[in-house]
Amino acid sequence: MSHVTTHILDASIGRPAADVAVVLQDVDGAVVASARTDADGRVKDLGPETLEPGHYRLRFEVEDYFARSGTDAFYPVVTIDFTIADTEQHYHVPLLISPFAYSTYRGS
Repeated sequence: MSHVTTHILDASIGRPAADVAVVLQDVDGAVVASARTDADGRVKDLGPETLEPGHYRLRFEVEDYFARSGTDAFYPVVTIDFTIADTEQHYHVPLLISPFAYSTYRGS
């Protein structure tokens, strides 16, 4: 299993956000991994099994997702910066989106 996983829920319609590009970057902005959400809005395999402790960023390309449904959205990209402190833990970073808001939390 990847050290970092994510999923996206479109809170405006109560469904997973499928086929959204997600990029994992290191502190310098270098791409560590990239993937697209599956039909359930999940990315189960994003990068290596372990990452060094440090700061990372998830970049979610939500503009295309909303455009496919003809929905105008305020945020074309959502970025979430987070810290990996313990290399023994799994880091799940969910994202809740709507056309004009987003929220995140540390998942399990």
